[in-house]
This record gives sequence, C-alpha cells and structure tokens, in this order.
Amino acid sequence: MEYVSPVRILGVPLLHVCTGTVTATGYRRGVARGWIALGDMAIGILASFGGVAIGGLSVGGISLGLLPIGGLAIGAVALGGFSLGVIAAGGIAVAWQVALGGVAVAHEYAAGGVAIAAHVVSGFSPQSLPPHPEAPFRLVDALWLLAFVVALLLLVRRLEEPRQD
Repeated sequence: MEYVSPVRILGVPLLHVCTGTVTATGYRRGVARGWIALGDMAIGILASFGGVAIGGLSVGGISLGLLPIGGLAIGAVALGGFSLGVIAAGGIAVAWQVALGGVAVAHEYAAGGVAIAAHVVSGFSPQSLPPHPEAPFRLVDALWLLAFVVALLLLVRRLEEPRQD
C-alpha cells in the first residue's frame, strides 16, 4: 500500500505512507519519504515512523534524528533501549551532556543504576545538582542541528528523483 499526499512543500510530499509488499521474488520493503513519513523504512523531515526511522521526530526499532525514540535511538535528545545523543535516556544511555538510565555514561551529568560522568547525580533533588550547570545547547549546537535538517532535506529530494536505469 502506498499513499503520497498531493500537497508538496519544497518539492517534498507532506505525507508519504508506504508499506511493504510480497512479490514473486520475496518481500519488497516500503520506503516512505516526506515531511511526515510512515513505512518499513521512513525518512521524514518533521516526523518518521517505521522499523527504521530517520528524521526530526523519529519513532521506530532503529531511530535516528533530533528526537529519536526506539530500541536503538541515536540523535540530539535520544530515548530508547540503547540511546546515544547529546541528551540520552534509556536502559543504556550514552550522552555528551546528560544521561539517565540503568547504565548512564556522559561527559557531564549522569544518573542511574550505574552512572559514569564528571558529575554523578544520586537522586533528582535540586540540591544534588551543581549550583550553575551549563546549558545543554549552545549556538554551535543549533547550527549543527540546522545543518542536519538541511542535509536531510537534500537526501529526501535526492531519493525522490526518478531513477535512470
């Protein structure tokens, strides 16, 4: 099944839904590409939902993006079984700034069953935090996130071009 919305923004469909199909030679995965994408593999600029999800808000077994949620989540603010990001929370959380989880490893702050960081937080009371923690995002971080969104937009446009076989 496939649905592509007639509404396009900057040449990219607003909504693309694409599920896999069984063919004579096997299973063909559904790859959805759009501002909002739903499929076996989903690449969405704003949001993506699928087995493999790549985009702003991404929800799936394997998720990559600004806010990934999934079994394996990699991105800016990652939530999942195994999460990797600037801020991460999950069973195993590895982060640059803040990690929360059963196993939490971070450069700055970590809290969890096993916590490894410059500042280990034992509980979530305000007294346990340093007096003036550094903000988790700086202007440089915002520029990297902007570059990520632009690169994702270019990737989606490239994948939308018809193939020449």
